[in-house]
Amino acid sequence: MTAGSVEHQMHVGSLRRYPVKSMLGETVTALPVGFGGAEGDRRVALIDQETGRVASAKQARLWRQLLQCSARIDGGRVWIRMPDGTDVAADEDGVEDLLSNLLSRPVRVADHRPQGASVERADPEQVLEQGLDADVDAPLLELAEGTPGDSFVDLAPLHVITTATLERIGTEAERYRPNIVISTPPGYPAYAENEWTDRILTVGSVQLKGMGPTPRCVIPTLEQGDLGRAPHALRTPTAENRVESFGLGRLPCAGAYVEVVTEGTISVGAAVELHPE
Repeated sequence: MTAGSVEHQMHVGSLRRYPVKSMLGETVTALPVGFGGAEGDRRVALIDQETGRVASAKQARLWRQLLQCSARIDGGRVWIRMPDGTDVAADEDGVEDLLSNLLSRPVRVADHRPQGASVERADPEQVLEQGLDADVDAPLLELAEGTPGDSFVDLAPLHVITTATLERIGTEAERYRPNIVISTPPGYPAYAENEWTDRILTVGSVQLKGMGPTPRCVIPTLEQGDLGRAPHALRTPTAENRVESFGLGRLPCAGAYVEVVTEGTISVGAAVELHPE
């Protein structure tokens, strides 16, 4: 079965947003999306007081503990659940001290992306080979170069992935931190998102445009909340799906980055149509 023969059967399987960068997020039934991304997504980040860089579990040696925290939006505020179950508002007095103690590194909370904000993207294959605490190559990645506004997304407004790709890799959607999981019918090809660049996806009343395959970092392999380590979440796409991605060379990819062409609200169950080129 080809992708083209079943595209009309795709629909939104689940929706997620991640109010604090590199913390676990929340599942929602409806997600307003605009040119700057999903409402409430990556709106807060921690800034390393020593380097001025954004804390991201892409640098697992320093920041993997963030993946033991979760964040949600309630009453217009961002709330963080600490590993011990304590809830604290991101704008509450004392939250920076609490997080600094957790991370053993001084941090401050930011709700607007500073100009030139960057993260360390530790080489994921080196991390798997040498261990989480190894000092590996970690080039800087400037955030949100393809996204208007001041959120802390990596590059693009939204990240999508299909159930076909997830099933092929054999791992949970949460590990890849997508905004939209697109349910595909039996026989739909894995990694079909590679072919979505510059194509339009109609999702309910919203139109999205493919920007390119999503390069994978080490985060999907790490412990996340109740999920244990999963090296295959990187090793499988490394073996099966190295493709050109955003001029960075041939990288292991899964899913796609998309931009918003027509703003609106996406709901679980909405039909997804991939238009011809």
